[in-house]
Amino acid sequence: MREEWKVIGEQQSSKKYDLLRKTELRIENVRLNKANLTDIAACTADVLGIARNDVLVVDYRDGALTLDILNSRLNAHQIVGKKELLFRDLGMVPGVTLSMNTSLRSDGMLGWIALDEAPAKQALHKSEQMISRILENISKRVIVFSSGAEVESRQIQDTNTPAVIRRLEAEGYSVTSGGTLKDDRVYISARLRETADYGGYGLIVTTGGVGAEDKDHTVEAIAALDPQAVTPYICHFTIGTGRHVKDGIRIAVGEYNGTMIIALPGPNDEVKASLDILVDGLKNKADKSILANQLADHLKTQLREKMSGGHTH
Repeated sequence: MREEWKVIGEQQSSKKYDLLRKTELRIENVRLNKANLTDIAACTADVLGIARNDVLVVDYRDGALTLDILNSRLNAHQIVGKKELLFRDLGMVPGVTLSMNTSLRSDGMLGWIALDEAPAKQALHKSEQMISRILENISKRVIVFSSGAEVESRQIQDTNTPAVIRRLEAEGYSVTSGGTLKDDRVYISARLRETADYGGYGLIVTTGGVGAEDKDHTVEAIAALDPQAVTPYICHFTIGTGRHVKDGIRIAVGEYNGTMIIALPGPNDEVKASLDILVDGLKNKADKSILANQLADHLKTQLREKMSGGHTH
């Protein structure tokens, strides 16, 4: 969903827009006579400020020249209003003849090449301001999922979701309850993917399902969506001890389609202990590695204190 308007880049002059698969540029009423198509592609690339191997001439028939832009993201400020310059430079390529009737057409963002530069850049600036506001609003939208059959069957009360909602709403976030995730890796992964694709949330928080038993799948589900998800341990076990089929308890911080996904443990005291770290990380725009390790370190400390009177992991 967000790929339709996602802007990439820190400064306005370097922002790039997704062409949304509308990568075809058509120049009509142009005559070729033993022209070198590689030269035509190179000329077009130079005018648009992109790599020469990112432009390919794919067709020429009935006086219409069709080029394909292989780079799916372009700097909008770099291409807007470049029609006259493009026509001038193409007209100097041997074997290419343009006329007063030559025109340029594209069904997508590439059509900006043909716009008048000053008003087009003004419109572009307004659209970027609007996109920034949308992204800011989305960054403040959060959905929280609990995990576990015992929660789903209401054998135990979900105290985690209300705790997360209260804390984040106090920080100005708009928070929604997503319900309970079934103990199934494929289901969890699909549910998180759908939420990130279509929900318009900047953050997904899950609680539970991060343990070492065969029913715990949340970390693996997040890793399936984001192979670079950061999944630090908060304690270790010996596989085969009790019901442990994995070597420890991990949390996870990943990202999918611009949405951050954070998997916290199930115990309510551990969820509450994580919230200050989570809020600080969000305020500081910490990357997933920093945030994951800060959360894990804090939970390790709490776990050591909890276990200091008895068992150790």
